[in-house]
Amino acid sequence: MIVFRLGRIRTPQGPGMVLLLPFIDSFQRVDLRTRAFNVPPCKLTSKDGAVLSVGADVQFRIWDPVLSVMTVKDLNTATRMTAQNAMTKALLKRPLREIQTEQLKISDQLLLEINDVTRAWGLEVDRVELAVEAVLQPPQDSPTGPSLDSTLQQLALHFLGGGLPSVAGGASPLGPDTLEMVSEAEPPAPHVGAGPSPKQPVAEGLLTALQPFLSEALVSQVGACYQFNVILPSGAQSVYFLDLTTGHGSIGHGVPDGIPDVVVEMAEADLRALLCRELRPLGAYMSGRLKVKGDLAVAMKLEAVLRALK
Repeated sequence: MIVFRLGRIRTPQGPGMVLLLPFIDSFQRVDLRTRAFNVPPCKLTSKDGAVLSVGADVQFRIWDPVLSVMTVKDLNTATRMTAQNAMTKALLKRPLREIQTEQLKISDQLLLEINDVTRAWGLEVDRVELAVEAVLQPPQDSPTGPSLDSTLQQLALHFLGGGLPSVAGGASPLGPDTLEMVSEAEPPAPHVGAGPSPKQPVAEGLLTALQPFLSEALVSQVGACYQFNVILPSGAQSVYFLDLTTGHGSIGHGVPDGIPDVVVEMAEADLRALLCRELRPLGAYMSGRLKVKGDLAVAMKLEAVLRALK
């Protein structure tokens, strides 16, 4: 019990019987037992653009009853707001994967940050438990590094879509940072002269167009072997390779000499649709019409091929 005599604070009294002077003393009870509250789930945006619903459970106790009465009017509300602000600031600096895998580490950091504020109020937080309720929106591509989705999208735009005018019939290429949001259910009408003729060998044309870009510098940057499986309308499969492991690199028809690091597979009709811009590369990848097998980190090294094509 905190007793005020004529407005002046006295030494904490109790527990037990306390003598008070009527009309002179006023008092305020302070509970020294451990208490808990929960930060209700709120929507937050992580560093990589993911939207998630996150809450927390907090346990605290009062270690100095005088400070808890003199410094803060509503101790519970102030502590709750401090915990919520600390949680928001901590999660905004982290990507979704780190939030999901390192909840204990983040909870310990929140405990220290909250205590830095609440110790001046005579309050100490004993435990913080972070709770990720749901992921409302998946993360977007990180601005600090290429992801597999962005690599495949740009690769198709340059490698298949517009970066090879000799194959695409001289059509103007799309910019490397251009992204058109088009429904795959209602594809746009093909541009006149934007794609190869029906009789033009699509894969062979790609081989011819890529040959001048091979160099020792590109081999030193990539250092990987890629295999491309093109499924023909008859059901047969044509295999091509891009070997950037030795010399100036090589490209041709058939299986590479060694085991490929990455295998890309798609139908010839889809390849032609990409060249004619009737199929968007990102939509083809997300729908499974463009398949990638192998080491994803090696697949992202195709960024070096994009830079050479530019």
